[in-house]
Amino acid sequence: NRNGTNNRKDKMNVRLTQLDGKLPNLALMGLSTYHKKRGDRIWFSRSPMRDLFEPKFDLVFGSSIFTRSLNVRELFKREFPEALLGGTGTTNLNTIEQLTGESEQAPDYSIYPKYRHSLGFSQRGCRLKCGFCVVPKKEGRNRDNKRIGEIWRGGNHPKEICLLDNDFFGQLKWRDKCNEIEAGDFKVSFNQGINIRLINEESANRLAALKYFDDQFKSKRIYTAWDNAKDEKIFFRGLGYLTTAGIRPANIMVYMLVGYWPGETMEDVFLRFHKLCDAGVMPFPMVYDEKNRELKRFQRWVIRRYYQFIEWKDYK
Repeated sequence: NRNGTNNRKDKMNVRLTQLDGKLPNLALMGLSTYHKKRGDRIWFSRSPMRDLFEPKFDLVFGSSIFTRSLNVRELFKREFPEALLGGTGTTNLNTIEQLTGESEQAPDYSIYPKYRHSLGFSQRGCRLKCGFCVVPKKEGRNRDNKRIGEIWRGGNHPKEICLLDNDFFGQLKWRDKCNEIEAGDFKVSFNQGINIRLINEESANRLAALKYFDDQFKSKRIYTAWDNAKDEKIFFRGLGYLTTAGIRPANIMVYMLVGYWPGETMEDVFLRFHKLCDAGVMPFPMVYDEKNRELKRFQRWVIRRYYQFIEWKDYK
């Protein structure tokens, strides 16, 4: 944390590095705003390696959101030994607010000039404490964050909001947020998914009334998850609420955590997979154990839709 304004004489060269993830990195966007207000010069890169024309940097930041990005993080640290590396893929879970000592910064979209949507959180935290999830440790319990109108970039930007909320319907003001989405005629992508275990008839009906899309705003899409085979009954209860409300199963993508539960077999994995296929939704395996080659092959077989025309035994 450094005091001063853009009149400071000790302006610094700052490198912001996105090491993984396809969406714009909100934390780096906030850091860009913070340093630009102080007159610092910003270099943004998705490469862990220094470019031939990059200057000597006074500060280097790296953000990694996936634990599987170990190799690229190690490469980044070798290239920039003094860099500050953070994100949910690392052990450093400090927020930008903790880092800068200031309140949340407005995102600097200029470092992602091709991104046309608006990105942000309407709430933070989660009601649950799943062992495989870092959100409860990083953000704690549910709390309100921003109104939809505050997330939208305004002006001539499309009314397309990509929400990064981990538990949209867990916030006390979710009805107000739905009202604002509808009144503002916003399209919305619940990018981090809807907690189907805690969905009810009311929230399912409100969700069905919204203009929900994938993160590219090209296809109708609801994201959710079935992580534990023991949740079968409650999962399909929630799925029933969604489909009864009018959401087509083909528009529902279900992330299925594999390689996490002790004693889980491929038979267990396939049992969940086939039940999802029978329900007409889109399965999307998420492999917890990145070293498990069979599960990685299974993931590719499903994600690339090979299962629709190649038997697993033949694909293997």
